[in-house]
Amino acid sequence: MNVKYADDYSTEIKVKGEDFYFDDIGCMIIYAYEKNIDIEKFLPKVFTKDTKKYIPILQAKYKIGDNTPMSYGFAAYENEGDGMISYDEVVLKMLRGEHMANPKIRKKVLGQ
Repeated sequence: MNVKYADDYSTEIKVKGEDFYFDDIGCMIIYAYEKNIDIEKFLPKVFTKDTKKYIPILQAKYKIGDNTPMSYGFAAYENEGDGMISYDEVVLKMLRGEHMANPKIRKKVLGQ
């Protein structure tokens, strides 16, 4: 987790002076939930697929359907597009198991 990533799905967060990097936004959400970390307090950043830069996680728009490193399927974008959701919706979906690592959701998203 403490390896710097710069790919289309990575996130970074600084907690108590230590930088944490995750290869998939779903991993960061689960980590924060398990450690009882208030994500909004630490203002993490997410690497955007469209502009290829880190932006504040709350400013990004998200879309499900990508083949992400941990198969959760959420990609962040700086620019708005059809079918995109907010970070809060991504968190809800992750905690409910409504991500592409869930075979039922994967089938629904991919239209299979």
